[in-house]
Amino acid sequence: MIKATRLNGTEFYLNPELIETIEETPDTVVKLTTGQTFVVRDSAGVMVERFMEYKKAVYGRSPDLPEENKE
Repeated sequence: MIKATRLNGTEFYLNPELIETIEETPDTVVKLTTGQTFVVRDSAGVMVERFMEYKKAVYGRSPDLPEENKE
């Protein structure tokens, strides 16, 4: 789960597996695959960082890709 803050200042947690889009309009709007939308104080960049940290924690680090033409 990732933390978000509603416009009124209350914190809540979103299931990042359900996030479809995050956009700034200028408020940050998070749309879920369920059709629910949330307007949050957190910037889109912060929400994306939290999403990426969640993915790293759950799935681990990406494997290193082989370097081409390594001599």
